[in-house]
Amino acid sequence: QVQLVESGGGLVQPGGSLRLSCAPSDNIFSFNILAWYRQAPGKERELVARLISGGGSPYYHASVQGRFLISRDVANNMVDLQMNSLKPEDTAVYYCNGRRLPSGEEYWGQGTQVTVSS
Repeated sequence: QVQLVESGGGLVQPGGSLRLSCAPSDNIFSFNILAWYRQAPGKERELVARLISGGGSPYYHASVQGRFLISRDVANNMVDLQMNSLKPEDTAVYYCNGRRLPSGEEYWGQGTQVTVSS
């Protein structure tokens, strides 16, 4: 069973930064898609950022464009989400997601809480 383990969440003041990391139990290149989602209380889960293997530009939700950066840490077999200029509305549980194509196999991490508050 593939596992994805997130780390790096916490409490940060508005304008601050956090770096989330996701460590899959399989090689990161075994996933066609690696992504970060978030879910705020009372809201649906939404796609925050996504990497697709084989090239192409990463996708970012409009609300995080220019503030968040998704990247592969090949040396440590991780996918990271660098979050800068954080806002209270970024408060949510953040989930790592890995998907394989064409099978559609999909795996989720357990989530890590990010709270942006003064």
